[in-house]
Amino acid sequence: MAVVAKTEYPAIMMDSVDKFHGNQLVYIGWDKHRLINSAMTFPLPPSMPFGALVSEVIPTCFKDHPDFEKADLSDSSVIWRLNGEEFTPDFEQSLIDNGIDHKSLIRFETPNLTGINGVGI
Repeated sequence: MAVVAKTEYPAIMMDSVDKFHGNQLVYIGWDKHRLINSAMTFPLPPSMPFGALVSEVIPTCFKDHPDFEKADLSDSSVIWRLNGEEFTPDFEQSLIDNGIDHKSLIRFETPNLTGINGVGI
């Protein structure tokens, strides 16, 4: 039996940028390293330099993976993706200046590191 609502329910965004006190949500994932099975989310200031993201935030996510100590994320062989598109980040510029805004997904791939025993874990 079909049900018809008598009123319209408002769509209230509970994770809109105005709810994060000047920060924006940024998702970060490491391709071919599924030991950590999904991108992690951080509320970060848009003015944070990309280099600080790499040196301060990313290690908190992935330091427990055995490959991480071998990863040099400043190496030009690292493949960076922003919202599914490859990009070359400027480590000196802010997140927002690199095109990273609220709910952006950053993924990186380390070509010479492909997980535990090379099996993507």
